[in-house]
Amino acid sequence: MKFDPPLVSGTLVQRYKRFLFDAILDDGTAITGSCPNTGSMRGLTAPGSRIWMSESDSPTRKHRHRLELVEADDTVVGINTGLPNRLAEEAILAGLVADLGSYPVLERERKYGRNSRIDILLSGDARPPAYVEVKNVHFRRTPGLAEFPDTVTARGAKHLEELGDMAGAGFRAVMLYLVQREDCDLFRICADLDPVYAGGFRRALSRGVEAYAVKCAVTSEQIRPVASIAMDEPGVAVL
Repeated sequence: MKFDPPLVSGTLVQRYKRFLFDAILDDGTAITGSCPNTGSMRGLTAPGSRIWMSESDSPTRKHRHRLELVEADDTVVGINTGLPNRLAEEAILAGLVADLGSYPVLERERKYGRNSRIDILLSGDARPPAYVEVKNVHFRRTPGLAEFPDTVTARGAKHLEELGDMAGAGFRAVMLYLVQREDCDLFRICADLDPVYAGGFRRALSRGVEAYAVKCAVTSEQIRPVASIAMDEPGVAVL
C-alpha cells in the first residue's frame, strides 16, 4: 500500500486525548492533527519523535493532518488502525497466510456472531468458509518481539469467543495479527498486560481457531506485508 499523495514529515510534540496530536512540521509550522489510533500506543508517543502525516483538505476531516507513522526503536512504525484490514488482504493474496490466498472469493465486513462484523470472509470452493479477524500490532518492548495487546481489550476477547463459536459450528476461524513494523521476527500474546485476553486466546486455539502473524516493511512511501513470523505460543504451528 503506497501513500498517495506523499506524506509530510515533522516532529511529535505530544499526543493527547487519544485522538489528537501536536507536531512541528519540517518547515517550522506548528500544527494540531488527528490520531487514527485510540489505543494506548505504548512506546510510540515520545515527544521529539520523528513522524509522518497525511494531508487532506476534505470537508469531512476536522484536521488537515493525520498521523500515519512514528519512528521508534530505530524503525518506522505504522499506527493507523484503519489500515490493517487492507494490509491483511494484501498479505492473504500474496500467499503469506497459510493457504488463505487460494480461496476464490474475498468479502469484507460481513455480519456474524453477536452483533459483530468479521473483517474478511473467504469462500467459494469445497472448503468451509474462513472467517478472518484482523488485529493491529505495533507494540515492542523486547528486541525482535511483537506483542498484542498493549492494554486491556474486552472487545478483542469477545472476538476470540465468537471465532471459537464459528470453529465449533464447522467453519474455519482465523485470527490474523498484522504487525506494522519490520523489526520483529516473533509474535507473542501479552499475558501480563491482559491476562483475560491471553486466556481467551488459549481457549480459542483449543476450540479450533487458527492464529497467524504477518509483519510489514514500513517506510515513508509505503507499508507492505513482507513475511509471516513465528508465534511464540503453545499450540500454534510455526510457518
